[in-house]
Amino acid sequence: MAEKMKKKSDEILDELEKEGKKEANSKDEKIMDAEEVNGEAETLTDKIDKIEAEVEEWKQAYLRKQADFQNFTKRKEKEAEELRKYASEKVMSKVIEAVDNLERGVAASSETKDFDSLVKGVEMTLSQMHGIMNEEGVEAIKTEGQKFDPNLHMAVIAEDSPEHEDDDIILELQKGYKLKGKVIRPSMVKVCKK
Repeated sequence: MAEKMKKKSDEILDELEKEGKKEANSKDEKIMDAEEVNGEAETLTDKIDKIEAEVEEWKQAYLRKQADFQNFTKRKEKEAEELRKYASEKVMSKVIEAVDNLERGVAASSETKDFDSLVKGVEMTLSQMHGIMNEEGVEAIKTEGQKFDPNLHMAVIAEDSPEHEDDDIILELQKGYKLKGKVIRPSMVKVCKK
């Protein structure tokens, strides 16, 4: 019986030893699993930090681009305002020269009472003004021998005329002008209506 008990005791010890080894192996595996999880967690944390840094970098780049665009828009608005403000500067410089010539002519003819020279000076100034207008793309609208066109002419008077056909322009009362093809002032005309 002592032998049986020893055998039983050895079996129990073997079993306990096996269970202890299993438990130790399980603990080692759990320790290794925990280490792996910690390692993966650190890797994921690093990736998250990297992505957050990248997102912040993109956000800052976006904000800089947005600020650049706002500055660009303000600069373009200011340039457009300056352009509108001084658009007529070139033309007005030329007109001022014509006005200077006209003033000199009036002053000279007032002193000498030479009205023929005054008329000649006015004609020269008028010629200078027409030159300025041509340089800037302003042209007179033709009316003589033309049919009435509501896009170019404004009928102020309508009357029957045996010498003209219906809608013929009989007389130009005030010249009309186009600027580079666009009507800026229609011609005021007398039109034949039958």
